[in-house]
Amino acid sequence: MTQVIIASQLDEDYNDVIRARLTAIHPGAQVIGVPAGVPSDLPPQANILLLRPINVRGYTAPDTPPPGWPYGAQWVHLVSSGIDFYPQWLFNGPPVTTSRGSAADNLAEFALAAIFAAAKHLPDIWVKDSQWNFTALRPLKGTTLGILGFGAIGESLAQKALGLGINVVALRQSQAPFGAGVQPANDIHDLFARADHLVVAAPLTDATRHIINRDVLGSAKPGLHLINIARGGLLDQEALLKALDNGQVGLASLDVTEPEPLPDGHPLYSHPRVRLSPHTSAISTNSRNEIADTFLANLERYVSGIALANLANA
Repeated sequence: MTQVIIASQLDEDYNDVIRARLTAIHPGAQVIGVPAGVPSDLPPQANILLLRPINVRGYTAPDTPPPGWPYGAQWVHLVSSGIDFYPQWLFNGPPVTTSRGSAADNLAEFALAAIFAAAKHLPDIWVKDSQWNFTALRPLKGTTLGILGFGAIGESLAQKALGLGINVVALRQSQAPFGAGVQPANDIHDLFARADHLVVAAPLTDATRHIINRDVLGSAKPGLHLINIARGGLLDQEALLKALDNGQVGLASLDVTEPEPLPDGHPLYSHPRVRLSPHTSAISTNSRNEIADTFLANLERYVSGIALANLANA
């Protein structure tokens, strides 16, 4: 049987969940906590590394790996879905897998919450005294939701939206057909022109950086509600501010920005038609188990000698 010694950068409460679940399936497995950041001086017996994002909060990893990398690691599992928070050298060694899909429902629910909040004027309609003024609330049934990027998040969001009577139009890089009820957009301009609410759920790559620019925003249906739950770098923030000011975009609900966090005084903090949250849409009270589910499913593949799922460097 393959030895299972895991060096984990996760917090100990997350590690404890994995330890408890390993007890039933691999009693001899070990989880050893190691510091977050660029992995260095890993326990020599560890053959699996659980890695947190490195290039965050203004930090950028060196262009070269630390001396001794990859130590004894035979497999690296990222606890995030995206790979843009990691240095390139990480993907030139042992197999690297991601947690793609583990938080898809959380992200889809967050996007829907943003849509409901906009349509139902929440929290603006809460009253604090006897001066009650009635506000006509916008229905969601019959409106059009655009989805840019159609992986696990897009699929989950589309299913939920269709159940609410929302029309769904989507665009993704692959030519694979969409599920029942999802209409394909001709291109990104068509997507923006048709959507009342548009959720950005695409990966950030060199090809997609600032894919939402002044030209694309100029195609938007006037008053568009733009929701970004993916990566801040997909959106030209200066172009967004201009589109908000001229009314082409009516509201922007942003869970991600570039950089993160934005510096104090940035206009996105104070713009009246921007709702900004601190990159929290994927985090839930059940994240410990969601991350464990994805990792342990791949661990069974690793132990059995089966090809790993969600490979980032295949």
